[in-house]
Parts: sequence; structure tokens; C-alpha cells
Amino acid sequence: MMLNNRMTFENLCMRNEPLANHSSYQIGGKANFFAMPETVEELLTLLQGCRTHGLDYFICGMGSNLLFPDNPREDTLYISLKKFVYWDIQPSKWFISSGTPMSMLSISGLLFNIPGYEFTYLLPGGLGAGIFMNAKYNHHQISDIIKTVYYVDLSDPSLSMQSIDVSQCKYGYKQSIFQMNPWLVLGADMLAVPDAQQIAAGNELLKRWKAKEGMSTLASFYSYMDAEASALTKQGLMIPSDMTDIAKYRNGKRHFEYPSCGSVFKNNYDYGVPVGALVDRLNLKGKEYGGAMISPYHGNMIINHNHATAEEIQYLMNTIIEGVNTAFGFEPEPEVVVVK
Repeated sequence: MMLNNRMTFENLCMRNEPLANHSSYQIGGKANFFAMPETVEELLTLLQGCRTHGLDYFICGMGSNLLFPDNPREDTLYISLKKFVYWDIQPSKWFISSGTPMSMLSISGLLFNIPGYEFTYLLPGGLGAGIFMNAKYNHHQISDIIKTVYYVDLSDPSLSMQSIDVSQCKYGYKQSIFQMNPWLVLGADMLAVPDAQQIAAGNELLKRWKAKEGMSTLASFYSYMDAEASALTKQGLMIPSDMTDIAKYRNGKRHFEYPSCGSVFKNNYDYGVPVGALVDRLNLKGKEYGGAMISPYHGNMIINHNHATAEEIQYLMNTIIEGVNTAFGFEPEPEVVVVK
């Protein structure tokens, strides 16, 4: 289809863009329409343009927790927010946009001497996705560090920005009110606010990430964040043990060696045993199907071992679901978003 007389909308759209370039799985066919807005105005222009031209849309962040299709729908605009990266620091307020990497919070926390952000180190997704799913590591979660969330109700024709206090967000284990409504997270005010003297250093940190133009692979993401943390030690700052422990754990499980989405399934706390451990009991670790493999190092990871397709990843997902259900009596709930 042709998009006539909408030059602004046309200029924001890329054509025939490989979705594999925008996913940590490095899987996904060419999108007929693709865009990476950098501002709220650009984002709203794209959404309004979809209405005008009869396009569906799918919105994601850094692409670290999803599986794109091998054959994307031709009538869908795929919107990535990985360039939607900025923050606004005022005397009593620190707003961070949804495209900002969660891992950047741990780095900025060290710069600003704000404790409590260490758990976000090496979480590969954006803040918007973290707010949407209440991303966590061990006993810490995103809902612990935010104050107010700003969003757009996609069912509202005006697409006006709204806000909600964190206490009203119905947060639970990887659950939130944003999963229950057609709301697009734009960003959040943080609980803590940096000291004015530290703002320049923080803005420089953000500028370096924006120049990198987002995560291309998990390996490059890790290299970048590791380099930023190492640079802080040269400034005389000490990296907290929580962050070094995270790096040791993720490297030990080979989280960044192959393309993946991290954990594929949510843990069932009622059952009390992590899904990865159950997969290990089923002797499924290392099982291959085409170019996909259940990680030999972590049973709750399915890796793109050798140019895997989305179909091959889903085959192994179903293998785990059926195996766990047969042996342990419940079907594990996918954490990864399988895009149709």
C-alpha cells in the first residue's frame, strides 16, 4: 500500500527492515513498515498515521524479551522505542523515558550516589518494558524504585499523556496494571533525585548510549555496560558486590554468548521449583531443534545457536511446556512475548 500525502509519517517509517536487527534473539523477517521514534511527538505521529492508513502496529522496546515472526505481517508498523531515550532532571523530580536501558540505572546510580539500582545491572531491556512486566532480579524489582508512571491510553482517540502513582499499578510477580490495559508506557519519575552537581556527568553517560544507537547484540550490550562500569572504577568509584555478583552469575550461565531472550518462562512459585531446574530434571538441557537449542548452562533459556528461526524456538518452547506438564502437572507460563 502507498502512504500518500503524509510526508512526516513517511519520513519516520523505514521499509523492508529486518526485525532480527532489533531483537536480542537476532530472529525476525523483514518488516514492511518499521520506525524508531525519538520523541513523544514522533511516536504520536506514527500512531495517528496508523489510524489514517489502516495499519496495525506493534510496539516494543529494546527487543530483549520477545520473539519476532519469521514472516511479519505486511499491514503492521513495528515500532521500536530503543531511540526513545532521554531523562529530565529537576530539583524534586527525575523523569526517565521508557527507551532508556534498565542497566543504565545501575550505572547512573553509582554516578549519582543513589543506592538501590544495583539489581538492574545487565538487565538488557528498556525501562518501559521493566515497568510493564515489573522486571526483577532476586528480591528487587522495578516497582521498588519508581514513583509515578506516565502513559498513553491507546484506546483514547486523543492519545493524551496520563499518569498513575506506583501504588495504583497493581504490581506483583512480573505483573502490572499495564498488562491489563491498552496503555503504552512513556516513562516514569524515580523515587530518588540526583544532586544538581552530578547532572552533567549523567547527561554525558546518556549521550554516549544514544550515540551507540541502542543494543545490537547481547554481546555488544554486555561489552558496553561492562566498559561503563570499569570506567567508573578509574574515577575512584567502587563497584558494589551486588553488581559484580550479577556479572559473575550471568557470565557463568553464558547469558551473553548466544542470542536469546534470557528466561523463556516465568517461575511457578506455587510449585516452588524454578523452571530451569525442572528442565534439568527432564534432561532437556542441550536439546537441539534446527538452529535452536535449550541452553546447556541454563534450562530456562532457549538460545539461537545456529541461525534459528522463530518456528524452531517455539518448537523447543512447546517441548518444555509438554514435558513439564506431563512430569510435574502444570504448564509453565511463557515470559517471552511471541509476536504473531
